[in-house]
Amino acid sequence: MSVPAAYAGLILIWATTPLGIKWSGEGVGFLFGVAGRMVISLVICLLLVALFSRRMRWHRAAFMTYLVAGLGMWAAMTGVYWGAQQIPSGLVSVLFGLTPVVTGWMAAVWLHEPVFTPFRVLGMLLGLTGLVVIFGQAPAFGQSALWGMLAILGSVAAHSLSMVLVKRLGERTPPLETTTGALIVAVPLYLLTWWAGDGQWPDDVSQRTLSSILYLAVFGSVLSFTLYFYVLRHSLASRVALVTLVTPVIALVIGQWLNGEAVTAREWMGALVIMAGLASYQWGDGWRRGRSAATN
Repeated sequence: MSVPAAYAGLILIWATTPLGIKWSGEGVGFLFGVAGRMVISLVICLLLVALFSRRMRWHRAAFMTYLVAGLGMWAAMTGVYWGAQQIPSGLVSVLFGLTPVVTGWMAAVWLHEPVFTPFRVLGMLLGLTGLVVIFGQAPAFGQSALWGMLAILGSVAAHSLSMVLVKRLGERTPPLETTTGALIVAVPLYLLTWWAGDGQWPDDVSQRTLSSILYLAVFGSVLSFTLYFYVLRHSLASRVALVTLVTPVIALVIGQWLNGEAVTAREWMGALVIMAGLASYQWGDGWRRGRSAATN
């Protein structure tokens, strides 16, 4: 698979995930939604590993990769699921747009990646500016929404830290095995969290809730995590994080279209600023080098 194709698939899946998360907790509770999703995902991954006659590596480096990825998955997704019940799905994706900035700092410290070139810094600043523009249009938030936003920001930190640490470990375990190993670590934690927080089996599950859980299990977990680890293996960690600068634009459209979430002109303006930041981050340094070569 080409890296750009995997990158595009990851963007499309992550853009639809916030609304799926919101719907998957309707009537059953968000803990049941996330635990059910991950159990199904693990079963599918184990079947795929067996079907393709793959083997799970359990040497120290592989186990540490599974452990770091699984803990990050559990911490980040639990925070996102809770926060998504408090705020609009589009705003979930917008707040996750802070990931490149957090990841950039971590990657610079621990991976020594060349993150802070002039155009990449400009891209980060434009991305943050776009988020501020969008966020500034949000109505007055209640206390539950404020806690929801803080939970999403905590998830950003957990996701970024996990991404950088997986990259730093440098283990070359194939993406499917990495996803499976991470789920083996994370699923018991999800089940324990569900049991401690709720532990109630729902009497009735609506068609929309069930469809959302299945969609998130197949596409939002198995496929997206496999694509994620594939792209992470072949790209800079800070560049992989830029997916979250593109998904807010698409997520805002999806939330407006399918869930009736209002998108104002100011929010669209912020989305355009984010896209400008992405362009600067991805292509600014290459454009500058091309200009320098042409003048010389």
